[in-house]
Amino acid sequence: MAAIQQPTPQAGKKPRVRKHSFHLDMTPMVDLAFLLLTFFMLTTTFAKPRVMQLTMPVPDKKQPALVASKRAMTIVLGKNHQLHYYFGLYAPADPTVPVPTLQTTSFGAQGIRQALLARRSQQPKPIILIKPSPQATYRDMVDILDEMNITDQEKYALTDFSATDRQLLEANGQQ
Repeated sequence: MAAIQQPTPQAGKKPRVRKHSFHLDMTPMVDLAFLLLTFFMLTTTFAKPRVMQLTMPVPDKKQPALVASKRAMTIVLGKNHQLHYYFGLYAPADPTVPVPTLQTTSFGAQGIRQALLARRSQQPKPIILIKPSPQATYRDMVDILDEMNITDQEKYALTDFSATDRQLLEANGQQ
């Protein structure tokens, strides 16, 4: 509390105007500050981590999963945050399978998102194969998984970047 000290008058002398010393007790204010700080810390909701649930199938060593070429869309994560995609599967050993047309795009609403939505309108339940190249970054991987979630893709798989994928990129001048 604040307190003003008053001098005692002496007998026979005219009282002189004096400056009074002022003392402010800060203890209650500090107590209130700590009570408020504690209250807001305990009642605040901290930012909850946002995670995406992935369901990974149990690998079957006897029978590898077969994907129909007409349902497949392959996305290759390249360098400099670029995406390369083609429809179908690339099988250079099979001469009946044509070499796919490789298209390059970027992340975002006008990039891979439009390609995924267009593929879903052509093929009702596509299977998306995601192949990160050695030059791809972790951020690219997170971004493509976000795009899968945004476009509501039912089936997608992370697969290995193979030598045939590298040949396809080199043939199209992307590597």
